[in-house]
Amino acid sequence: MGTVEQIVIARRTGVCYGVREAIDKAKSARAEGKRTHTLGHVVHNEGLIADLRERGIENAETLDDVHEGAAVVIRAHGVTPEVLERAGARGLEVIDGTCTWVTQEHRELQRLVDDGYDIVLLGTPHHPEVVGLLGFAPDAILVDEEEDWVKIPRRKRMALITQSTQPPWKFERLAAFMVSRCHELKVVNTVCPVTIRRQEDTLETARNVDLMIVVGGTRSANTRELTRLCEINGTPVLQIESPRELTESTDFKQAKRVGVTGGTSTPIEDLAAVVERVALLAGVGPVHAAASEVARMALAEAATPQYRTTSLPVGSAQ
Repeated sequence: MGTVEQIVIARRTGVCYGVREAIDKAKSARAEGKRTHTLGHVVHNEGLIADLRERGIENAETLDDVHEGAAVVIRAHGVTPEVLERAGARGLEVIDGTCTWVTQEHRELQRLVDDGYDIVLLGTPHHPEVVGLLGFAPDAILVDEEEDWVKIPRRKRMALITQSTQPPWKFERLAAFMVSRCHELKVVNTVCPVTIRRQEDTLETARNVDLMIVVGGTRSANTRELTRLCEINGTPVLQIESPRELTESTDFKQAKRVGVTGGTSTPIEDLAAVVERVALLAGVGPVHAAASEVARMALAEAATPQYRTTSLPVGSAQ
């Protein structure tokens, strides 16, 4: 007999608007009959990647893999100016799916370069967003974990900017550290507000449940951060990529209340599937018997139009 009496989904979760818009642009281009590529996977989610593949949307790791005359969708992470120039020179139709927040980061970074600041960028090396940012400021000093910070030189005028999905606490700590490294410090807070709200809601949920389940790709930095926050809160946590990872042998810690949240590439529908799976595997009698309804209600309480997986009209680009 299971122990779970209630399963909730964190209020603000599911695919973020930047990823959603890039996916929708690829679907729309393909629905119009265009040969469509995405430059790199637009999302860290195998189900969504498979869906795009089934629609005939091809993944290209580099521009050299894009067929002549095809449309190429730039993913939400953005790219360097050089990539856009090369695409234009080849006569490709560029569909820009860069997240509007990342586009603003590019503008802020270019402004700092033009103003002559020595720039420190907080980010994960080789991450697509960071690669794109460095295209605007190739001389920027890239740092990630705290042990990297000692390599930041002392300069008169410095500016700090960050990859959008870095944890706010790390950005704040680095800003405080840099006060002692320069005479003038300009701090441009480019942590994505969606990331911040998602973390806040995940923490709020974690404080009120006995177990958290975080759903997202193993390569997703923002998913790992959600898991870390649950651990810091002291809430037992499972991180999975799909409901299939939950089996009869899963240890639900005798939890009565379970919370579910997901990274920015995780469809809200996947979270509902996790709720149903938990209800079937570990729900008490009434919860187990009404697993589908439990999932539907949890989804209804969490999902609003802005957190849907698609913004396309029903039946569009199917």
